[in-house]
Amino acid sequence: MKSLKHIWLFCLTLATLGLVSCNDDDEASSSSPITVTQIYLEDADSDVPDRPVDFARLGQTIRIEGSGFAGLRELYINGFETYFNVAYVTNTNIIVSIDTDTPVSEADPEQRNTIRFVKGGTEYTYPFTIRAASPIITSIDNTLPMPGETVVVRGENLQETSLVTLPDGSKITDITNAPKDEDGEWFSFVMPREVSTYGAITVTCANGTAVSPEYFNNRTCMILDFDGTGTLGYWGTEGEGSQIGETDLVDDPLKTGRGTVLQIVPQRMLDAGGVAAMKSRATEVWTNGDDLDDWNWMTDEISDTTLLTDVALQFDIYVPDAWGGTGQIEVCLFNNFNFGGYNSDDASDGAQCAFYIPWIVDNENVPFHTTGWQTVTIPFSEFRKYAAEIEAGDSPTFREVIDERNAATYKNFGMGFVNTDITLGDGTEFKSSVFTGRIYIDNWRIVPCASEIISDFPDEEE
Repeated sequence: MKSLKHIWLFCLTLATLGLVSCNDDDEASSSSPITVTQIYLEDADSDVPDRPVDFARLGQTIRIEGSGFAGLRELYINGFETYFNVAYVTNTNIIVSIDTDTPVSEADPEQRNTIRFVKGGTEYTYPFTIRAASPIITSIDNTLPMPGETVVVRGENLQETSLVTLPDGSKITDITNAPKDEDGEWFSFVMPREVSTYGAITVTCANGTAVSPEYFNNRTCMILDFDGTGTLGYWGTEGEGSQIGETDLVDDPLKTGRGTVLQIVPQRMLDAGGVAAMKSRATEVWTNGDDLDDWNWMTDEISDTTLLTDVALQFDIYVPDAWGGTGQIEVCLFNNFNFGGYNSDDASDGAQCAFYIPWIVDNENVPFHTTGWQTVTIPFSEFRKYAAEIEAGDSPTFREVIDERNAATYKNFGMGFVNTDITLGDGTEFKSSVFTGRIYIDNWRIVPCASEIISDFPDEEE
């Protein structure tokens, strides 16, 4: 099939070499009417390399079938003048690539979703849907939303989102802020009610359909929610020092129904003046290290062969005060690290640690705060040891995480607040200072995080 396609293109090229010069001198061709009978997607790598379609995306090559194309001078797609090679034009066929600079949502409404053909004596406009690249969801800011909370969905090519389908099949059409985002990088909606099922959300937008990872409302691999699922572990004297115990937990400050949450720099420290500059291991929060800390039980939900790019730690965060310039959250796979921070041994290629520093954006200090609860997703591929393995060409899986935790002397999972200096790879430095802000955290959980691009042609997947 593919060989026949290549032969067809070669023959078309040979034929047009003889036709073009004649057509240039043929005055009749410049005024003959233009018609379009069908448009085909050209993709030599597809099982159907010459497929009839009713839409095409930026960057794709199409074959336009019809009549009267001889003498064509100009071609406009969504009002954008599009280059075409005259060698790929006959009176009945045109092969052209849709320029990636072609406007889509920002096109003039009267020219959007049209192809305009211009000759010396006539022109013709054919309605045809033009889409940007396939939409994709890369993150959801609030994956365990309570009724009335805002959910922000981020990704690519999400312009004009008109429908969100939740895991239980219920549909949301009141999409907030979508018209304000011409780049299609985000939209939001308000959670109308509690949803009992978990999984993916499906989005319908101008560029097609997108499906999120299956982590919406997903509590199946909850490590610690500070309300009875999982066990908070601590030792020593409760309410003193770096370790956070039950007496340091607080009620949800937003009173959204989340119950008890973690204040990662507890109030007792803030009342005493905050966290001093250059303070490592300022706070630490651990699971108990009991039977639930053998994560083999999670493989009923997440296969142990899942690549670490596709499985993640999630937690929810609320930051009412601007957080910037100092402070970091360090996450440790088990209790064998010093909470030394971003530039310590905990950041070596052999360390199973990750760092959350949301106020560093493009190597600059951009203070971070939230107006409500948001979800943080850290794929295990961002933990230093596994990131180094991937960079070296390996493909670590969830099994490696489980086995390394079980082999540890203390398999408690934890995170803590560190307030040391930070030096980035390009030499940019951020000197630590006294930290006095409030950071609330809830719902430590492991989730699948693989993104999915929906095929335009599901029959090929079948």
